[in-house]
Amino acid sequence: MPSPVPSSASAVQPFTMGPALLFCPADRPERFGKAADRSDAVILDLEDAVAPADKPGAREAILAQLGAAKLDPASTIVRVNPVGTPEFELDLQTLAKTPYRTVMLAKAESAEQPRSLEGYQVIALCETAAGIVNAAAIAAEPNVVGLMWGAEDLLASLGGLSSRNDDGGYRAVALHSRSAVLLAAKAAGKEAIDSVYVNIPDLEGLMAESADAVASGFGAKACIHPNQVAVVREAYAPSPEAVAQATELLEAAAAAGTGVFQFKGRMIDGPILKHAQATLRRAGLARDAS
Repeated sequence: MPSPVPSSASAVQPFTMGPALLFCPADRPERFGKAADRSDAVILDLEDAVAPADKPGAREAILAQLGAAKLDPASTIVRVNPVGTPEFELDLQTLAKTPYRTVMLAKAESAEQPRSLEGYQVIALCETAAGIVNAAAIAAEPNVVGLMWGAEDLLASLGGLSSRNDDGGYRAVALHSRSAVLLAAKAAGKEAIDSVYVNIPDLEGLMAESADAVASGFGAKACIHPNQVAVVREAYAPSPEAVAQATELLEAAAAAGTGVFQFKGRMIDGPILKHAQATLRRAGLARDAS
């Protein structure tokens, strides 16, 4: 049975990617509006956050709230069940009746899978060994707009026990997978989303991991609790000092008019200027160094 395709009346809208994405179980419609208000984008979850027996009710809840919650399609993602499952087909039948056109595909494992989501923008969630190995091919698909990786499902697919060491840091295989997804996404010109931080009370650990995500190039980080959103946003927002330094550097580059120059004792070239531009983009002050 072919998957439902959105009608032309429900054209794909550009998706607004913010730094803090918040998962919300799709069977908890009373939380939809709050989750959307407290985050940069809400992920209505039809997969792991919903028990198998509750999935029909979750799909009904998404349809029932359309007239009341008024979630913005440009900042609403729906995580669907994996391709090949009966739940996936039922999820798409529901989505076809909504204005939501950005889909997070759980357990994405091949380039062929996003093709079954014609008419949708796809965030491919690479959270199995096959998904990590095929991340580059998945990212190259035209309707894929981003990649996310999932640590715990990945380790489960490997037969492992935990993605983290006793000190809270990721195991080597998780770090490798995180880097592989980031590189695959960026090589294809797509966005990369960092995995969730499951230790909800540990906001200090979340801040450290979010700061590393920013510095590494992830465009966003997923959250599983509203209290995590402010921490992620703080990590992604450059400090006034960083903005001032980046502005001064780019102004100096414009005045120098050369490819390489010295600034406050440092050699400055193209990559350093790109770092400064990235800082200003995150501050909403993007400017050209030329």
